[in-house]
Amino acid sequence: MARNIGLNVPLPKEECEDVHCPFHGTLPVRGQVITGKVVSDKMTGTVVVKRDYLHYIRKYKRYQKRSSTLHAHNPPCINAHTGDTVRIAECRPLSKTKTFVVVEVQES
Repeated sequence: MARNIGLNVPLPKEECEDVHCPFHGTLPVRGQVITGKVVSDKMTGTVVVKRDYLHYIRKYKRYQKRSSTLHAHNPPCINAHTGDTVRIAECRPLSKTKTFVVVEVQES
């Protein structure tokens, strides 16, 4: 039985036994919700998500394209792969670099 995590995302169709899954485990999500593209899924249980954004340069009154990469936990019930567009939600630190968890795969 999947639990409600407080975000407007569909519940996963599969069940999992992961304690770090926000739907089937005990991990609470809070804070930021970010959309990005998965650029790597080579780590076990982790994906690397690239986020593109615009940064305003006040001196030139223009925007600059920037990007950042974030590591996110990939629960087995969601199982995002390289090339997928995903939504990740902030959670407590799971490791040195992981503070986000994948909550939805939007498209492949």
